[in-house]
Amino acid sequence: MEDNNVFSYETELLISGAYTHNPVSHPEAMPIYLTTAFNVRDLDDLEERYKQKGFCYNRNRNPNRTALIELMTNLENGEDSIICSSGMAAIFTAIMTVVESGDHILADKTLYGETIEIFTDILNKYNIKTTFVDFTNLDELTAAIRPNTKLFYTETIGNPMITVVDVDAIANLAHLHNAYMIVDNTFMTSAAFKPLEHGADLVVNSLTKFANGHSDAVCGSVTGKIELIKKAYHLQILTGCTADSFTSWLVQRGMRTLYLRLNKQMENAKNLAEALEKSPYVLKVRYPSLKSHKQNELAKRLFKDKFGAMLTIELIDDRRKMNMFMRKLKLAHYAMTLGGIRTTLSYPVLSSHSNMPESERLKMGITNGTLRISVGIENSDDLINDFLQALTVYE
Repeated sequence: MEDNNVFSYETELLISGAYTHNPVSHPEAMPIYLTTAFNVRDLDDLEERYKQKGFCYNRNRNPNRTALIELMTNLENGEDSIICSSGMAAIFTAIMTVVESGDHILADKTLYGETIEIFTDILNKYNIKTTFVDFTNLDELTAAIRPNTKLFYTETIGNPMITVVDVDAIANLAHLHNAYMIVDNTFMTSAAFKPLEHGADLVVNSLTKFANGHSDAVCGSVTGKIELIKKAYHLQILTGCTADSFTSWLVQRGMRTLYLRLNKQMENAKNLAEALEKSPYVLKVRYPSLKSHKQNELAKRLFKDKFGAMLTIELIDDRRKMNMFMRKLKLAHYAMTLGGIRTTLSYPVLSSHSNMPESERLKMGITNGTLRISVGIENSDDLINDFLQALTVYE
């Protein structure tokens, strides 16, 4: 009797249609590889797969994550990247790649609040000490260097105080003292600034924000030299903080329109900042293109005509009025994130820096009247008029 390889119904449920038999290469849109593993024919095939660094197990490698790695590496002009499950995972992995017990870190004092908590609440327990310094003051930064300083950590634009640091000068200072420099480029993205081209050793991005841009995926990346990324990859595999395939696919798709979106957002942010600076109800506007910004000349040198899409405003410390202002806005709305296609507000006192003692927060300049604004792609005039009409609650 001829063997037709027919199995029982319950077995056919498992094997029929498990593989495609026609060529499926070069699809117009990247497929989503929702599989935990990739099969091999035998042990020789397995060893060859390892040798080629091919796809075996999802936590180690996945086609969607690999495609996003290639995209981020090219856009940041690096040698290699890892893609992480969140921006915070990327930050932590990058830091742990270059420091060990007994090392000292210099970190900008105006960082995102939870980044500060990595240094104070986690690394401090493992004898990795951090000194927070004003990175806009090179003399103060130089004076804080110790023999065991291993890392300089900063953001391209400070969150939420919109400070701008001289990346070139700080990178030179770090390397002069045999230390590494990590830059969080989330606010600018590679579409506006490339820290690796200015001396950074590793660049971190929360791809959740402007890179993806659609507020529907949480993801992060670390990009840099191959030898450092190899260490970061090994650490990532052990901690399991790799991004899943669907998230990687979403972020890669979102990034295809990054250049178009961010240019519109930056134009809107510049126009909004200029309009709000003229308002009698706004005490202060922080945006790098404004002449009133302390690092305006530096920002022009570093960024040319691209200043990002984040700004911070200072309102009168009156919670009732601030609530009225936020409720009167028709376009901008509160969100616990940033970088989406719609304009959003954030209140650092109750969000990014809520765990910071008030005295420390005030030293950074974050008052009870501080609002951070992530500017979207709305019509510029509509956005400005909406803010101006809402500010009339302060009359």
